[in-house]
Order: sequence, then C-alpha cells, then structure tokens
Amino acid sequence: MSTTLLLRAAAKLTKTLRVIGVRNDGMHLIEAEMVELNLYDDIVIATNGEPGIGFEGPHASADIDPLDNLVTQAALLAGIDGLSATVTKRIPSGAGLGGGSADAAAILRWAGYSDLLGAAQIGADVAFCLVGGRARVSGIGEIIEPLPFVETTFTLITPPVHCSTPAVYRKWDELGGPTGDNGNDLEPAALAVAPELAHARDALGDATGLTPRLAGSGSSWFVEGDFPDAGEVLTTVRAIVPSRYGIFD
Repeated sequence: MSTTLLLRAAAKLTKTLRVIGVRNDGMHLIEAEMVELNLYDDIVIATNGEPGIGFEGPHASADIDPLDNLVTQAALLAGIDGLSATVTKRIPSGAGLGGGSADAAAILRWAGYSDLLGAAQIGADVAFCLVGGRARVSGIGEIIEPLPFVETTFTLITPPVHCSTPAVYRKWDELGGPTGDNGNDLEPAALAVAPELAHARDALGDATGLTPRLAGSGSSWFVEGDFPDAGEVLTTVRAIVPSRYGIFD
C-alpha cells in the first residue's frame, strides 16, 4: 500500500554576493549572505508509488525536464532509486530565489544526506538550502557559516523574465568581472543579459523610494522593509528560520 509524505522546500534570498575568483574548472568562487524565506514549494513523496517526478502549481514550467532536474539529481546523489514525487511549484523559476535548489535540498534532507560539497556539485545554492536559516556562504557555495537569525521583511518584485544563472556568470566573465555598486557583483551581467530587468528595478524603486538590489543572478529585485501600499505588482515576504534548525539565538 502506498502512503504519502509532505516535504516543504523554502526559497532563499541572496542579500549580498561578491564574486572573488574563478577556479581552473570554471566554477566561480563567491562570498555571499543568504537567508531563507517563508515562500515554499511542496513536495509529496509517494512511498511504493509509480517512479517519476511530476510538477504542478502556479510556477510549474514546461521547460522542466521530468527526467533531468534537480529533484532527480538529488535523488540520484542520495542513492534513492525509483523516487515517486509531485512538486507543487510556488517559487518562480529563474527568479534568483533558489526554487530548484530548495526542492533538491528537501529531497537530500529527507534522505539524510548532509555532504555540503556533494550538494553544491548539483547546484551552487543547494548546500545553503540544505542548511537553511541565515548564513555566510563561500567557496562554490559549499562553505556554510550559520549566522544569528534577524527577523527581516523584504519586499520583492519578480518580473516575467527567466534569468539563466550560467548565462549571467558567462556574461560576468565576458565583462571582465565587474563589481556591483549595490552589493551584488552579478547585477551588471544580469542587466546585460536581460536589459528588461531594469523596468522591474525602477518600478520597485519608485514604489518604495529605496534602491533595489538584484536577488542572486536575477530576475527578482528586493528592498528591505514592508511596503503594503506599494501596489499589487509587488510581493512581500518575511525571512524566517523554522524551529527544526535549532542553531540560532
């Protein structure tokens, strides 16, 4: 008889990101601060179910390959054979919020897999998502230093633009490794890859009176603070630390 288990996969926000070098294999070395958000994908595992990964929900994309995605890669990494799962996508894809990485980390956590270097091999944000909370992240994403939790409200805007992380890093290389003026070195490269991102940045800036910062490689922009009158185009989320971590003051 098949039973089900619900896993919750939390989005992440990259508050700051500096690219400090490039390894011989082309992987970029970073120094970043990341925080977990109260925006989730849900994953339903069916024990003894028909093997396969399905995607549904408001941000399920036809571009997700059911045979080659981060959930499948995480299952293989953890030695899970014949995973049967349905992922409800609420975290937008290509938005810099770590949706695929969060899903992979939820599978690894469920499987009892804790090798952060191995997790980072399938996605630079997977290691942080496996730990969660708030942390300083370095190396290629595998070095996680937990930081005390500080409750913060962020106001985000996510335009309908899919930003490819590999494309943004390639453009960063082509531009000679620019330094971002607002705490994110990938910002100039992301704007070069997708110039239309500037419209969302300006909309958020006009609505809040603050200078927005790009989330990771994009496409989301964010400011700190709650702006309930900013308009329906904006989404407000609050950083949280679920009690399961138990490592923060």
